[in-house]
Amino acid sequence: MADAIIQVVAGKLIDALKEHSGRVLEFRSQFVELKTQLDFMKSFLADANKLKRKEETVKTTLSMIRELTYDAEDILTDCLLRAEFRDHVFRCNHFLPREMIFQHRTSKRLKDINGRIEKMHKVLKTYLKAIGQQGVHDDVSSVVHRRWTSPAFDESSIVGLAEDTMKIIGWILPTKKQLHQVGIVGMGGLGKTTITQKIFNNHAILERFEERIWVSISQTVNEEETMKTMLKQLGEDTYGLDMGQMLPKIKQALEGKDYLIVMDDVWSVHGWWERLLAGLPKREGQSSAVIITTRKESVAIEMGVEKARIHQPRVLNEEESWALFCRIAFSSEKEAKQHYELEELGKDIVKKCCGLPLAIKTVGGLLKSKTLSTDVWRRIHNNFHDELATREGESSVMASLQLSYDELPTRLKQCLLCFSIYPEDSVISAEQLVHWWVGEGFVQGKDTRTAIELAFDYLSELISRCLVEVVKQRGFDGRVYTCKMHDLVRDLTIKIAREESFCSFDEHGKQRPSIQSRRLGFTGEEDVKSLNKKSKLRAFLMMNSSPVSPDKTIPLFRVRSLRVLDFSLNKLENIPIHKLLHWIISLQRLSYLNLRGVASLKELPQLIGELRSLQLLVLNGCNNLRKLPSSITNLQKLNVLDLGYCPMMRYLPQGLGRLSNLQELSGFTVPSEADRNGCRLGELQWLSKLKVLRVNINEESDIAEEELTVLSHLKQLKVLSINTEGCEKEEIFRKLDGLSPPPHLEELYLRYYRGVTTPMWMNPKSLRDLHYLCIENGDLQFVHPSFEGGKTITWKVEGLCLKFLARLQVEWDLVQSVMPRI
Repeated sequence: MADAIIQVVAGKLIDALKEHSGRVLEFRSQFVELKTQLDFMKSFLADANKLKRKEETVKTTLSMIRELTYDAEDILTDCLLRAEFRDHVFRCNHFLPREMIFQHRTSKRLKDINGRIEKMHKVLKTYLKAIGQQGVHDDVSSVVHRRWTSPAFDESSIVGLAEDTMKIIGWILPTKKQLHQVGIVGMGGLGKTTITQKIFNNHAILERFEERIWVSISQTVNEEETMKTMLKQLGEDTYGLDMGQMLPKIKQALEGKDYLIVMDDVWSVHGWWERLLAGLPKREGQSSAVIITTRKESVAIEMGVEKARIHQPRVLNEEESWALFCRIAFSSEKEAKQHYELEELGKDIVKKCCGLPLAIKTVGGLLKSKTLSTDVWRRIHNNFHDELATREGESSVMASLQLSYDELPTRLKQCLLCFSIYPEDSVISAEQLVHWWVGEGFVQGKDTRTAIELAFDYLSELISRCLVEVVKQRGFDGRVYTCKMHDLVRDLTIKIAREESFCSFDEHGKQRPSIQSRRLGFTGEEDVKSLNKKSKLRAFLMMNSSPVSPDKTIPLFRVRSLRVLDFSLNKLENIPIHKLLHWIISLQRLSYLNLRGVASLKELPQLIGELRSLQLLVLNGCNNLRKLPSSITNLQKLNVLDLGYCPMMRYLPQGLGRLSNLQELSGFTVPSEADRNGCRLGELQWLSKLKVLRVNINEESDIAEEELTVLSHLKQLKVLSINTEGCEKEEIFRKLDGLSPPPHLEELYLRYYRGVTTPMWMNPKSLRDLHYLCIENGDLQFVHPSFEGGKTITWKVEGLCLKFLARLQVEWDLVQSVMPRI
């Protein structure tokens, strides 16, 4: 498998070279040559992706390409930063000494890269010619094997699936529907096929269905073979039949009968299922069923399964896991007790399987083939992950999970590898992941979708493919707040991340900082002295809240390539803030900075405005932050500015309206009339790309009458939060009643609202696309008559939160009648 990161970086570079060639005129010819060479490299990557056994030539070449693409991206970033500096700061003379030095160094670096690529080009041409296209195809044929399953199973080796089995049988036995479609969705090795085998052979199912058909689909769908399999199980001869004759014959054989069809291990649909489904008989009074097993929830839905009929099996609990292990490694739990010296080791080994049946069976089978020796069991216990990783065959744990990774599109592979840096059993913030992906350029906006919106979609897709698990999410729309990863999937990401130099690990799977490290999840245990040298680190994320001594991070002061810096899980109480800020403003390529909750941060330096690559700036929860410098308005690439829960912040600087790319603004405090340097509410109308706005209004805030229409100018606004905590002025609430939010608003939050009645504009006609409404704290007593809409107008709200409203006098029946979708 070719390196996912190389493909992304190379593709991103090619796109950037097309878009910005006019801004780097002095290096244009060299960048054109670089683009040509990169186009060739992408072709090589496509060929390398087909090779199962990577020869040293391929491995070495991939490593070289990786270094080249990273270096090339650094050069292009520096050139664009320089061009932007010239455009926005001063029209400089290209013959000034500093400019001449920059041009000389950059030209030299570009020539060096192009020379290295040209040499590699020649080597690769010779290599690809030597292996020949036939050689590539031969290698491809060796990897494309179908995973085959059947309805036959060993009942004695099954533990803990009775609940799952009975639940699904309860779905498909009733006779109300003509064709029941049920999905069983879960990660590889969870027991989806085993559950289906139990259902398929259940006595009630045998009595209920006249015909039962089992089809093993696997990754490569062959429609002809699928229909032949079905006909053979129906006792029909397939000799001489062409594709057009098979489906009518299947329909004829099933006509007038109740039937059960299992489609096991489905990876994709692409029209074949629609054609097959159309040919199946569906008559009044007939009640048949289709069970679909898949690792991807989206596949089950695309095949017509309702969400309510998708079952996700759970992992085995501790007791079930031990029982299954004993049946494999011993003949029974009774025999296990006879070897009490192995019992403690065995139970520790089982814990490492984290309830995954395939892992328990694999390690149980491995131990069964060994002598009952404490030394042997201890060796396998101590090398558990290596033992699983080296087990060969398509039924091994890592091979099963690797299938899920290999099938991912490149855009998701790079995102999945990010999970490798988190410690075992981590509960991970979805927002942190999303910001990292955007900051490092793994996800970029497309059409009307912002990069952050797409990044949340990517996370949802990884969850739907059962590679990531949800810990906390919002009920009405499934928005993910926190997530985690099964330990064995994490082991796989570490294995691949190590192979692709995504980040560095030691032999035990712990991060090992080195000058080659590209990404580091810092826990405080790592020795980062190696980073004091010429480091290539691109992402540094703090992983816990334990105190960190200054000497642990001082080596990072020499890092130049950093794109992502996230201290959100550590208050940095032991690190001098002035040293930290001095280092941060030197990181010219920095795209994402998170200083959430840093209590010692009182003010950002004026030079923060020099970080012209910055796209995301998160200062949420900085309790002592008092002001932002005026230079913040120079950050033209800024997409996210988060100042939520910064109580000492009186206002934001004037000129904020110049941040034309801003998409999310949290913690905007409306200034008082006396704060002449503060950004007025009216200035926000120029933020035409704003999708999320969270506003704070206090006792001193001043809103002019002409500013009340500002929200109507924000045509892309989706989320609006108004917090009036500490404000008692009736005049302010009168003016709030005169606001005009855009009709396409999707989420609205009203906190500490002191009005007696809901604002007049809070009605289903004015907010026709609202999906979520949250009103919490405050003096609200009644809803305005317009809140009820009318006979033909009701709210589209699906999620409602009414919290800490002690004076509210509204009947729940009224709320339900005007908000029927809740």
